[in-house]
Amino acid sequence: MEPALISPAHFSVLGIPTVIFSVLIPVAGVALFAYIMAKRVAPLVFSTPDFRFDRIPERLVAVAKLWLGQWKQPRYLLAGVIHIMLFAGFLILSIRSSSLVIIGIHDGFVFPGLGGAPGHVYNFVKDYAATIVFVAALMAAYRRVVVKPKRYDVPERYGKPHTAEALFVLGMICGLIITESLFEGTLAAAAVQKGMAAEFIAPLTMAWLFKVTLTALPVGALQAAHVAAYYIHDLIFFSFLCFLPMGKHFHVITSIFNVFFMKLDKGTVKPVKWGVSDDKLDELESFGVKTFEDFTWKHMLDFYSCADCGRCSDQCPANAVGRPLSPRFISIKARDYAFSHYPLNGRLKESEPLIGGIYEADEIWSCTTCGACEEECPIMIEYIDKMVDLRRGMVDAGNVPQSLQKPLSALEKRGNPWGKMEKKRAEWAVKDKEFKACCPVKLLENGETAETLFFVDSISSYDDRIIQITQSAARLLNSAGIDFGVLGKLEKDSGHEARRFGEEMLFQNLKNENTEAILASGAKRIVTTDPHAYNALKKDYKGLPPVFHISELIAEAVRSGKVRLNGNGDAGKVYTYHDPCYLGRHNNLYDIPRDVLDAIPGMNRVEMEKSRDRSFCCGGGGLMLFYEPVEEQRMGQLRVEMAKAAGANVIVTACPFCMVNMEDAIKTSGLEGQMEAIDLVELIDRHRAA
Repeated sequence: MEPALISPAHFSVLGIPTVIFSVLIPVAGVALFAYIMAKRVAPLVFSTPDFRFDRIPERLVAVAKLWLGQWKQPRYLLAGVIHIMLFAGFLILSIRSSSLVIIGIHDGFVFPGLGGAPGHVYNFVKDYAATIVFVAALMAAYRRVVVKPKRYDVPERYGKPHTAEALFVLGMICGLIITESLFEGTLAAAAVQKGMAAEFIAPLTMAWLFKVTLTALPVGALQAAHVAAYYIHDLIFFSFLCFLPMGKHFHVITSIFNVFFMKLDKGTVKPVKWGVSDDKLDELESFGVKTFEDFTWKHMLDFYSCADCGRCSDQCPANAVGRPLSPRFISIKARDYAFSHYPLNGRLKESEPLIGGIYEADEIWSCTTCGACEEECPIMIEYIDKMVDLRRGMVDAGNVPQSLQKPLSALEKRGNPWGKMEKKRAEWAVKDKEFKACCPVKLLENGETAETLFFVDSISSYDDRIIQITQSAARLLNSAGIDFGVLGKLEKDSGHEARRFGEEMLFQNLKNENTEAILASGAKRIVTTDPHAYNALKKDYKGLPPVFHISELIAEAVRSGKVRLNGNGDAGKVYTYHDPCYLGRHNNLYDIPRDVLDAIPGMNRVEMEKSRDRSFCCGGGGLMLFYEPVEEQRMGQLRVEMAKAAGANVIVTACPFCMVNMEDAIKTSGLEGQMEAIDLVELIDRHRAA
């Protein structure tokens, strides 16, 4: 049967078969794409190792959920829905675009399984998908040009906005949709004119619109439009493919791999070098990242995968208070470096130091490792490990901020950043006679034994205000009938912040001493009030008994009735819970502290806008209490404003560092007498029934 129109596989122009172009365009396009990709892969060849081929089932589930299911996109609702429309439509249309390439050579080609009824169903879905993608592209362009979300802004020091690139890509997407729809619509229109059976086209789609509006055109015009649409589509398709690795749209190719190779264990820090055990670290000639090639191949893949959506920086507390850090540009600047030093043409450029080059020291020290950026990223780009590695490189080179030198030196000499005597670590338990009389604490340093080890850590042992929290914790453990003790002078700082500030060898020493003392104590489990110590003991140490945060034991004691609560003295108080970064985002403990709070009779609790996995860092984690950053406003002050906006007058937290910063922020914000901060442990101790 004669076709309604001659297909590109059989058409000729001036006696020249167009099938020649059907072959040349894909061959040239694939060859150029392969060349570009080979150049882009070059930096990864020179990178350091990274072990990401474990736990394959978990990784496949992550791909299904985070990449295919676009799980994180709706966290920014409108932008997320638009992206899902584009993504889903592209997956559907990729089959059609691929088959079109072959149709230009082999007329009537269909992929196996798409013949007959399945093919009709696919074409029906495909036509609507194409129309949806077209509408979504127009919406995305409108947002870029008219709405201009602030998170898309590019500060002058970072270069020019990427709006032009985004609009160019959206234009190519629209071009693909229009030409594919025109190719299909002209064929259907010609079939109608000739009274032939035409492929059913879904109503109100773009292809249907072309069919309806072009039916009156002469067959010759339809034939010309049909062939022109095909080759324009072919040219756009392969141009688009080759353009993707040239900028931020590289994520279209790399995102699936980036999600597959994502970091699976939150709260952990990558080893100094994969394949080198802790006891061999002193044999390494260099620590951390100093040049681009010191990054692992996965971290380079991160740079390529950044979609420049700005979600990370929009949630970053350091960026919010004006510190010289924007996670988004950590990736973008590194990607630009890779493009310039591994060019498509010419020789590779000599490697250069990153600090003082594309990064500034203050930029890297500004990170609190809160994890807000990583939590937000829809394609699982990692930042904390990069920051830690860059800090390791700076520490190795002797480039440490003045304000951090003293606490780091004190950690090395005395096992705590204040430089206080080891023998005073347990004074909170023995010096206060009234406390000692009502709540005796076993000192395991004296040879006593206990089922539960209370790991106090430095700030909770030495800071006068935080000692009150420590004593409340001890009273609660005692009330719950828990047999517990402390290491006393045998305990050292957990080293959590030392490690995340790049002092790996110092951390290893602290870890080894603590591990030896903990195992020698014979304790069957460990509890701590400090989320940083909790995270270190649980994620950074190996071979220890089970580790719990105090809120977990309190929750169990309240459920079992061992600790009973009353609601006295809460008239007029409205509470809000501030999620500590290393309890919430890094360890997923969100509900247990809230359950404990809500167990208090008459509790009036509200949620801040930024809560749970979007909680806003207080800015005081570990050594950040000593670091003096350049900033426009303190993070704690901004957090107090959020609590006030929620209608709360009491901020409850479960971290000693958060407590220090919240109380300081209340004072510096002039809100003393209007707001107060209290630790969860103190609040439960206050409401503990006699």
